Amino acid sequence: MALSELETARTKKILGEFIERRRPPPHIRHELDIGYRVRGQSVEIFEVRPAWDLPTKKIERPLAKATFVRSQHVWRVYWQRADLKWHLYEPIPEVPGLPEFVSAVEEDPHGCFWG
Repeated sequence: MALSELETARTKKILGEFIERRRPPPHIRHELDIGYRVRGQSVEIFEVRPAWDLPTKKIERPLAKATFVRSQHVWRVYWQRADLKWHLYEPIPEVPGLPEFVSAVEEDPHGCFWG
């Protein structure tokens, strides 16, 4: 089940503030930027870069994902491994809210999200 309008608005506010803190300086955003999307009950944070072989084309590299499990009132935290599949982030597989998800992604002590 998708997030409600209120949940979506709150999600966009929290993620928007996080993205603004983490974005690179404006003069290099055409070469490297980050963004997010809300899809269904999931949120995804991704990096945006020009394709190496076609610089006019932008490509996205997923960094982190959280999916809301309404029945348990938790967000499951995922990272994308080299196999290009989403895996639970074992140090913190679930968090009670998006602020905790953002903190886990920002701190990233194991280098799973930012490398």
